[in-house]
Amino acid sequence: MPRSAPSLPALRGGMFALLAAALFGVSTPLVQQFGVGLGAFSTAALLYAGAAAVGLLSRQRIHREARLQRADMPRLLAMAGFGAVIGPVALAWGLQNTSGTSASLMLTLEALFTAVLAWRLYRETMDGRVWAAMALLLAGGMVLVLDQGRAGGAQLMGLLAVLLATAAWGVDNTLSRALAERDPGQVVMAKALLGATATSLLSVLFGEPLPSAGAALALLAIGATGYGLSLRFYLLAQRAFGAARTGSVFAFAPFIGAALAVALGDRSASGLMVLGSGLMLAGVVLHLAESHGHEHEHEALAHEHAHRHDDGHHNHVHDPMPAGGHSHPHWHEPLRHGHAHVPDAHHAHRH
Repeated sequence: MPRSAPSLPALRGGMFALLAAALFGVSTPLVQQFGVGLGAFSTAALLYAGAAAVGLLSRQRIHREARLQRADMPRLLAMAGFGAVIGPVALAWGLQNTSGTSASLMLTLEALFTAVLAWRLYRETMDGRVWAAMALLLAGGMVLVLDQGRAGGAQLMGLLAVLLATAAWGVDNTLSRALAERDPGQVVMAKALLGATATSLLSVLFGEPLPSAGAALALLAIGATGYGLSLRFYLLAQRAFGAARTGSVFAFAPFIGAALAVALGDRSASGLMVLGSGLMLAGVVLHLAESHGHEHEHEALAHEHAHRHDDGHHNHVHDPMPAGGHSHPHWHEPLRHGHAHVPDAHHAHRH
């Protein structure tokens, strides 16, 4: 085992994912409260305008993080389409037609979509424990749909719109995995600007009413924290331990949002909702309990990303040797060793 290989490699990524979850979870009931009377496109445009400001202010110097490349533009456009247009618009509409508590909890299914797509596209490790966790998340979501179906057609349609948002964000999360090694500030800024521009034009096209100054400022602030800072931490978590695990830890967000919705006066909780949330929480906890380590082989690899020289994987030399994190194109020699690991940029091997 490399001397500095962490015994809990998922801890750093898990903390970033929990920060992202907390910020996004709080945003959901707040969007419902301050978006009353606004169009879905207007709401999404304000949220991502706030996120774009965070991306602009959080960009790193060129020697600290890898820059976005021209070849990244198609992926960024797809991310903006799914994650900054379809996702927030569907969520904004759904929040106006269902309870904040059930909508928050339904967002847990984003982890399921993300994990399945990461398994199929990136071949991330999915053992029996992970599949059991995903099954619990799916069962909890089905219970919530059943609960809202009993409440009436409008409530069910609102919840299905939230389900569409989770699927769109699942695709977005999977697409963003390939950009997790880029400067997260640049990624946030580019995606948010594209999304805010598209939804602003759609808002004008559909003649949506202009928001009041208070609502606009509130949604800009919510977007800055719940969509800008949250996405930044989410990308750092994906960098640390992959898309599937980030999505599962991020599934704590709905419970934070549901708790805040209840604190703000939502009294729609029922026995089925408690059962659904319990199943989902069990799935999150089961997934976080995963442990994975074995002897493995690293093939020769050339790439660029922010890295350190005390992690057991970056053994190239500098003159002088930099202190702390830095970024530049570098080469990895073939290496075979064993330690606990997660599917990050250096552990994408098959099992």
